[in-house]
Amino acid sequence: MDARRVTAASRPARNRLQLLAASYEAGARILRATPTGWRHAAAAPGGAAWFWLSRAQRQAALDNYAAALGRDRSDPEVARVARRAFQNYGRMLMDFVLMGSLAPAELMARVSVEGLEHLDAALARGRGAIMAVPHMGSWDMAGSYAGALGYRISAVAERFPGSLNDAVIKTRQSFGLDVITLGRSAVRAITEALQANRVVALLCDLEQGPGVSVRFFGRTATVPGGPAAFALKTGAALIPACQYGVAPGRYRIHLDPPLAVSAGELREPLMQRVIDRFEDFIQERPDQWYAFRPMFGR
Repeated sequence: MDARRVTAASRPARNRLQLLAASYEAGARILRATPTGWRHAAAAPGGAAWFWLSRAQRQAALDNYAAALGRDRSDPEVARVARRAFQNYGRMLMDFVLMGSLAPAELMARVSVEGLEHLDAALARGRGAIMAVPHMGSWDMAGSYAGALGYRISAVAERFPGSLNDAVIKTRQSFGLDVITLGRSAVRAITEALQANRVVALLCDLEQGPGVSVRFFGRTATVPGGPAAFALKTGAALIPACQYGVAPGRYRIHLDPPLAVSAGELREPLMQRVIDRFEDFIQERPDQWYAFRPMFGR
């Protein structure tokens, strides 16, 4: 096949990916000029529309929030919480895009933290620390805040399409957050980060392929076993943590003390203890948990 024809055929796709990156950067500038209240108000109808239009995600969410609330999935309160979660996710996405226009000092003014002494004590041991977090609040704000404070922190993240990935990574790195791309090389990168006494943040409440079986809100679920596996392998501290919104555009981070890990402990019971804490975090603020895909075994 003519190489020129292949190049010409691939050009539209490349242009679309470049447009994504340009749109992300332009969106950051537009959102910066938009009052916070307006941004968050605009997310409400958008999130509600997403809730109603995406039948598969709506059905999964109703199942998940029914379990979290301990109610029947037909209960109106379950639908109300699920709908608000979609709206809060929309607000989080706006804040994520806005990050592209913030200086570190501006981001730090938007985030507060409790339990930082637990992280400091863990790092004093010299073996690194794993922050195990659920899909709540804005994990990008939380990780970038830690980087802006001067902590050497790495976060595992999925790859965005094309040049958008470069733009997002550039934003994260501007706050001191190192990005480990999810993939075959991630295990080695995480291990090396912990051996260098860094903080590694891992989202681990939703199924992402092979994992470990746990009881989550009284039902069987599969969650990533990475936090437990790395803690057992490297001796790193394992810290359950969460982040949540406290006002439009503002977030708070909570850090638990590290879990006590016994010699010879297995991944499954250790991850169960992480999930037990996640249940507490989620039940306090169920509409800030973003669980829009099937979680539980039948």
